[in-house]
Amino acid sequence: MRLPFPTLPLIQAPMAGVQDERLALAVGAAGAIGSLPAAMLAPAALERALHALRDAGRPYNVNFFAHAAPPPAAAADPRWLAALAPYYAELGLPPPQPDTAAASRQPFGAEAAELLETIRPPIVSFHFGLPEPALLARVHRWGAFVLASATTLDEALWLQARGADAVIAQGLEAGGHRGHFLDRDPARQLDTATLVSALVARLDVPVVAAGGIADAAGVRAALERGAAAVQCGTVFLLCDEAGTSALHRARLRQPSEPTALTNLFSGGLARGLVNRVMRELGPVSDAAPPFPLASAALAPLRERAEALGRDDFTPLWSGTRRDGCLEAPAAEVVRALAAGLEV
Repeated sequence: MRLPFPTLPLIQAPMAGVQDERLALAVGAAGAIGSLPAAMLAPAALERALHALRDAGRPYNVNFFAHAAPPPAAAADPRWLAALAPYYAELGLPPPQPDTAAASRQPFGAEAAELLETIRPPIVSFHFGLPEPALLARVHRWGAFVLASATTLDEALWLQARGADAVIAQGLEAGGHRGHFLDRDPARQLDTATLVSALVARLDVPVVAAGGIADAAGVRAALERGAAAVQCGTVFLLCDEAGTSALHRARLRQPSEPTALTNLFSGGLARGLVNRVMRELGPVSDAAPPFPLASAALAPLRERAEALGRDDFTPLWSGTRRDGCLEAPAAEVVRALAAGLEV
């Protein structure tokens, strides 16, 4: 079962913090589906990006988070501040203070829905479940095709029952935040190949494979397994059009560097390259505030360390495979992934 768009069966994964519409436009021009991560964009920036994507005249995807926002006060967990205090002292910063400011990652809401209704993007995708039914109905009303991420079969069935038009099977190999929303235990989640097979066998909607796919052979294997399309993110991180920082790029060039699932950078489990804070605190901490609040207390440490040329406190998102990363225009990555495929 294919997606209803006249493109290659390839989707560039939305990657908040390391890309804007330039990458999505370049991927779209190369014949695949580019994606815009919207969860961290201010309304004015989102509107500008959406106009640029619409005016290009090609299918594109706009991605939002659908998490339940925790109370801001949860960012002030004293255990978390105590764990970070030695690093503040080391870098000559004042002791960490409770920060109850609004989180930088916002769930999809009425303001975003109103903006999208004026532009009507053809594809809208969600991470961490789906928005409330009334908001989802607004998205469907203008004819948008809705994608949503699942990390288990139960999540996929939940998404299908509640209106997702296709489900992204996010395997454990995927970089960045896990899209889980029913079961947060990674021990119960599956590798991409196994998850895709399980979803194809049970779902009536198309399945998109995501995680650990870095070359044409991986794309073909996923399609042969029954996936309607493949979503790739890590392979685009070194592209000319990506906004990946110099520190992040330097680590991505080392394909043997290990990755791990961690909650230190946002409070939500996400896969990234192992760095100092992950080694010293352990990649997963019970003291970390819930997603997306953990980033507030880490921000001063990250800023000071990056100014010194260090990635000690920087989230270095990456999937398990970086051998497909090319320091080249995004079109070259699309061509490499699509070798042997037809629109």
